[in-house]
Amino acid sequence: MRKVYEGKTKDVFVLDNGNYRLIFKDDVTGENGVFDPGANSVAFSIEGIGKANLMVSAMFFEILNNAGIETHYISADIENGTMDVKPAKPFGKGLEIICRYKATGSFLRRYGAYVKEGDNLNAYVEATLKDDQRGDPLVTAEGLETLGIMTASQFEEIKASTRKITDLISDLLKKKGLELYDVKLEFGIDNDGNVILIDEISSGNMRVYKEGKFVDPIELTKILISENN
Repeated sequence: MRKVYEGKTKDVFVLDNGNYRLIFKDDVTGENGVFDPGANSVAFSIEGIGKANLMVSAMFFEILNNAGIETHYISADIENGTMDVKPAKPFGKGLEIICRYKATGSFLRRYGAYVKEGDNLNAYVEATLKDDQRGDPLVTAEGLETLGIMTASQFEEIKASTRKITDLISDLLKKKGLELYDVKLEFGIDNDGNVILIDEISSGNMRVYKEGKFVDPIELTKILISENN
């Protein structure tokens, strides 16, 4: 296999059969030595976190695949920390889709004049461009079409799929006494032109609360792994 991309928390290799292999690393993102899943640089390493994130991601992907939702997931090898996926092209130079059940994080910072922490947002879906240099700017559906990143119909398809996926994730978390506030997803186009879910679904891609208190991603991963075994 040949390395085609080196990321902050994952490396990507192309296999001889045309599929791709993601190798999960123990590096975590943050700033000034403090863990932050939304940061744009590696802060430090945590032994075993790569395999733990893979276990969580594989669990969610298998739930989605069983529900008939199209994803790039093929299989996971937990012992070796790898996930095999189908080839897919990202939209533009990368696009993040966020589904928000409750106001928190960047949404609260932007719209704090109109909402307070924890206000219901009715599965509001928004998109940001993956661009570290420009602070991952927010973009509208019309903006995505104007920039040639995707069509209006593709965005509507992604929005509907995002809400289905988020509902499934939320339902699983509720069974464990957890409440989902928001989740970040990524989509791409497969070789047949279908819109599919790509990347990973790890604890670092969602904000989760328990009894009104934020559950940090590392603790959330431990909960999901321990209660999944």
